[in-house]
Amino acid sequence: MNYFQRRRIFKQANFLDLRPVRVLGHEVREDGGITMLMPRFKNKVNSALFQPNSKGKFITIRLDRFGGHTWLLIDGHSTVSQICDRLKEQFPEELQPIEETEDRVTKFLSLLYQQRYITFREIQDETEQHAK
Repeated sequence: MNYFQRRRIFKQANFLDLRPVRVLGHEVREDGGITMLMPRFKNKVNSALFQPNSKGKFITIRLDRFGGHTWLLIDGHSTVSQICDRLKEQFPEELQPIEETEDRVTKFLSLLYQQRYITFREIQDETEQHAK
């Protein structure tokens, strides 16, 4: 699906109604934080040819506490609005003012989407319909 088709879906949908889906893997650190794992190469041939032996197969991206909790709440079924509600429940004192929580989460998820770390279920469904 090209950029313009994805953009059309976003313009028609309310961002809070979208259901984010993780594209990257992750691991939980000893301190309880989350580290996203982005493969250095997507193609196995390129990985075999260009991957230095001294480097790991993944580029690690460390998330802070709120980013890590948000990442773990992304399951492909929960909407952005539901994720915001759960974060408000988990961090009632720390996410002040509460009204800004949705704004912070939508900006964070937009950034993750722009970097192609997540996608949205609605885009996946639309892609599958075009493929048929």
